[in-house]
Amino acid sequence: MSGLNKGVGKVEVALKWDPSPAGAPAHDLDIVAGVYTEDAPYGAPDYLVHFDSRSPDGTITLHRDSRTGQGFGYDEAMTLELTRLAPRYARVVVGLAIQQGGGRLTFGQVAGLGVRVREGYTDLLDDDLSSLADATAATAAEFVRDGAEGWTFRPFLHGFDTDPGGFGAVMGERRA
Repeated sequence: MSGLNKGVGKVEVALKWDPSPAGAPAHDLDIVAGVYTEDAPYGAPDYLVHFDSRSPDGTITLHRDSRTGQGFGYDEAMTLELTRLAPRYARVVVGLAIQQGGGRLTFGQVAGLGVRVREGYTDLLDDDLSSLADATAATAAEFVRDGAEGWTFRPFLHGFDTDPGGFGAVMGERRA
């Protein structure tokens, strides 16, 4: 929690995985954030933030991008400053996608996989995505503007069988 604000304020979403076996194509996973307006909180996002981009107002940034999973701990990280988002934005969905350049790859085929959502030193989500082993993309977290309370965090684990290009269009669909 952030100071006197009961809601979530500034969070980091981090992704880790082990490098692919020797001689195999590199595993390249990405964090993607979809930002939705109050008028259209589901469906296609108003904008996406992913590798090679950031939010127009600088409130969502990918500050670590790994194309191989090499490194110690979390290899890719995105910061979301939710309290700085314009009032017209009511929902942010954060997902994970596997680049499919080396052939179809699912989360179950990636060793050492983990996603963490953290505010300060508090882990809001820490998951190995084993429940989504057959998916090639997944949502991990949803942040919803909650009036006077600020932003509310919800774990939002849902798998998809799509490539990164198609994932952005479906990641924010309404779930039953």
